[in-house]
Amino acid sequence: MYSIFLGFLTAFTMTYFAIPSIIGIARDKHLFDEPNDRSSHTVRTPSLGGIAIFAGAIFSIVLWTPFSDFGSLQYTLCAFIIIFLIGAKDDIAPMSPFNKMVGQVLAASILVFKSEIQLTGLYGVLGIHEGLGNTFYILLSIFTILVIINAFNLIDGINGLAGSIGALIAATLGCWFFLADRIEFAIIAFCTTGSVVAFLKYNYTPARIFMGDTGSLMIGIVCAILVIKFIDLNYYLPSNTPYKFNASPAVAVGIMILPLFDTIRVFLTRIIRGRSPFHADRRHIHHLLIDNGFSHMQATTILVLVNVCFIVFVFAAHQVMGVHQLLLCVLAIATGLTLWLHGRVHLRKGRGIQRSI
Repeated sequence: MYSIFLGFLTAFTMTYFAIPSIIGIARDKHLFDEPNDRSSHTVRTPSLGGIAIFAGAIFSIVLWTPFSDFGSLQYTLCAFIIIFLIGAKDDIAPMSPFNKMVGQVLAASILVFKSEIQLTGLYGVLGIHEGLGNTFYILLSIFTILVIINAFNLIDGINGLAGSIGALIAATLGCWFFLADRIEFAIIAFCTTGSVVAFLKYNYTPARIFMGDTGSLMIGIVCAILVIKFIDLNYYLPSNTPYKFNASPAVAVGIMILPLFDTIRVFLTRIIRGRSPFHADRRHIHHLLIDNGFSHMQATTILVLVNVCFIVFVFAAHQVMGVHQLLLCVLAIATGLTLWLHGRVHLRKGRGIQRSI
């Protein structure tokens, strides 16, 4: 218990005191995120906050993790370093999407092959538990890691959102790992949470710094590790264990609902419109809230509270719903809320056009 608390405190302290220096260096070297037609900010802002998040989290993880209980930690740290280098390079001098994806695949492969961060079945989804072959589960695990990493990268569009959602998810899963006596993963979760919470002090409006790709990719890979291990470890717990969740894949989707649903929705709508799924636009949920007249902090607060409600819902409903019922219910609610928000935005724009006439 004490190592988890000290890990959180160490990460928070290191990140909190590192960020002012990073802001100063970014200003001296003119390393800013320049506003463009898709940006939700209007002033040049340093975007190297992810360096402090990475440094605080990694230092604390190495300092407080019992290596005797986590022999594969060295490989996990290697994956973190690859993600850090990709993010830092892209924040300073943008990389091509292909090169970023190659690096992410390498990091995901290290996690799957060396750190045993792997889905070992479908856990009842489509009525399948095991038996599709190890190659299939390896590819599924790598794909899942890539989706989660990029999901956080895509929701990092307004002040405080990616950090708040990342801290919420990491802390939620960290509590479960603590209850399950998997202290090594609880430490990873709470060290990351500590770093992100410290960063948010400088990222809430008026934002003095952004996390950039370095921070969003780091949060993404941590959450990918935690989600995959949660699904796999939870599934094999004895049925009488008090902290075991039924329908663990659906519970995981509920915990991760905002980044996962927004990413899948945006990719599908882009494909339907005949565009590349990686084509940048303003169709994310946070953009819809901004277009609906909310400020950055109002939009962030709304989305965090919505994600909290989904977490509470899946925690309460997993005992009375099967995996398919719970998954469909979660996706139906998310779809309904998004359609309602779309309608509000279109109605607001229609009123604006009428006033201009």
